[in-house]
Amino acid sequence: MSETRYTDQHEWVRLDGNSATVGITRFAAEQLGDVVYVELPPAGKAVKAGAEAAVVESVKAASEVYAPVGGEVTGANDVLTTEPSKVNDDPEGEGWFFKLKLADTGEFAKLMDAAAYAAFTKDH
Repeated sequence: MSETRYTDQHEWVRLDGNSATVGITRFAAEQLGDVVYVELPPAGKAVKAGAEAAVVESVKAASEVYAPVGGEVTGANDVLTTEPSKVNDDPEGEGWFFKLKLADTGEFAKLMDAAAYAAFTKDH
């Protein structure tokens, strides 16, 4: 059974066992506008919670995508390199960015659940 949590930087992370899938939220995708380029981390890269892991560029701006949790990158959504619009079309599904082997489940537990994230974005 998977569970999704959210950061105050508008990333989401879906945990399934010790495998975590990371992307940006619909809120973030809407703020960015049309995504035109995505830079993804290579497999094997170690990332720390809160550290820059990927880059997303839109017609409005370029933004870093931060790792919500620490771990080792096990793969990236290479489809985004040729079809970056998937980030806009389905940011919390097919528009995911990368997968991690989670280092510490405690980091995941500290993130916002869906209700807390909805309340957080309501004020922005």
